[in-house]
Amino acid sequence: MATTIPQEAFTFFKKLEKNNNRDWFNERKPEFKQIEAEVKQFYNELLKKIQEHDEVDKLKMFRIYRDVRFSKNKAPYKTHFGGSYSRIKPKLRGGYYLQIAPGDSFIATGFWNPEKEDLLRIRKEFELDATEINDILNDKSFKNIWGAMVGDAVKTAPKGFNKEHENIELIRRKQFMFIKKYTDKEVLSADFMDEVNTAFKSIRPYFNLMSDILTTDLNGVSLIE
Repeated sequence: MATTIPQEAFTFFKKLEKNNNRDWFNERKPEFKQIEAEVKQFYNELLKKIQEHDEVDKLKMFRIYRDVRFSKNKAPYKTHFGGSYSRIKPKLRGGYYLQIAPGDSFIATGFWNPEKEDLLRIRKEFELDATEINDILNDKSFKNIWGAMVGDAVKTAPKGFNKEHENIELIRRKQFMFIKKYTDKEVLSADFMDEVNTAFKSIRPYFNLMSDILTTDLNGVSLIE
């Protein structure tokens, strides 16, 4: 099984970026399918490592074909590989994502687009008390790996919340994510899989807290039957 990302993945995508059309791609589709198979093996091996420290569903690999119906960019193909791993609901929340692309490889974790009810529950929690989340965000070892939380936010305050609240920077968020970028050299290295798995493992305190928030009410009573 493949435990490294092949150099050919980057080479192919660099060429595709300059020739992003169906004729060029179809002529080289067998080459792409071979590279894709190797990369998918890598993603599946990473899944096994994640499953040693977390409960996640099966791997979801995203197809190379772009949905161009509502996009100004009509290029038919993506120039990256992407795959996600979701934690098993309803008890566990959050997920992991890995993108492989020339000059734009990264991992991401957290909550990209929480459902309306989940978003309100998170905001209500941070309105009540943000001690635990701030302890995690300010932990030195955590910050060394993930840096600061990223994602979109409303400009002032969500409806029903005080814009002067001491935790408004957390409350006004719509997304609660962390992203860690990698150079092409790092992606192609022999220890890349272990590096990614270590980073994913380190997010656990954050996932534990957010899962607890999203499976209880404000009084701490479980919402899971």
